[in-house]
Amino acid sequence: MSAAAVTTPGPATGQAFPVPPAIVAERTLSPGQWGLLSFLVSEVAFFSTLIVTYIAYMGQDRVGPTPGEVLSIGLVIGTTICLLSSSLTIHLAEGALHGRNRSAFAALWALTIVLGAAFLIGTGYEWKELIFKHGLTIDRNLFGTTFYTLVGFHGLHVTAGVVTMLIVLGLALAGRVTAANPTGPEVVSWYWHFVDGVWVVVFTVVYLVGR
Repeated sequence: MSAAAVTTPGPATGQAFPVPPAIVAERTLSPGQWGLLSFLVSEVAFFSTLIVTYIAYMGQDRVGPTPGEVLSIGLVIGTTICLLSSSLTIHLAEGALHGRNRSAFAALWALTIVLGAAFLIGTGYEWKELIFKHGLTIDRNLFGTTFYTLVGFHGLHVTAGVVTMLIVLGLALAGRVTAANPTGPEVVSWYWHFVDGVWVVVFTVVYLVGR
């Protein structure tokens, strides 16, 4: 029998009345989640501007070095694997938190931090090679200017994410991050997925198309 067909007798006359459906609380985003979404929308505009600028000046240098001469695709593939793998580990960490497995959450969250740090270390090594071995500085040519601006701002966002995840990990180890209060890790994971998604575009434009 459907819920709409369930009836109850009236108080005086015995006439049957339909039973109203159960009240279900409306699901909506928290203020913190709305705030992060608003921030990410502005970040889409910001990175879109940087990427379009890089594309606009692509191949217009009259002096070297050029991307094909100095960019190490092998190194960047390795750092990219680290960063994209961190999206999986942070997703699994969220699942562990909702499953009330705090030790698994802490371990997977820490692994995400390690993978993010590995990406930053690889980027730092790449920049060292570009500057000291190939002489590519931010004011060397258009490629140097647009490359360091685009990749540098992305690296800054990754750094901010790693620092924030370290704070969340500290709170988790202190017992202040639980399944009953998951908003903090959730918004951090949204931010991290966004940073990873931006890198897919940057990697494609700079290291595949731009070479």
